[in-house]
Amino acid sequence: MNVGRAKEIVESADVINVTYDGTPVIIQHVDEATKMARIYSRTDPDHEQEVPVLNLIEE
Repeated sequence: MNVGRAKEIVESADVINVTYDGTPVIIQHVDEATKMARIYSRTDPDHEQEVPVLNLIEE
């Protein structure tokens, strides 16, 4: 995924299915400078992680 699309998903009111490593996730924030996204798993919202935007897949 590219940074622009990730930002669109964060700002969207719609629920857009995104996965990281095969796990459904929610994108909380996208850092354009580092091209990293703060995400959390839909099944474990307490487990946040920073991952490269390029590793996110829109389903």
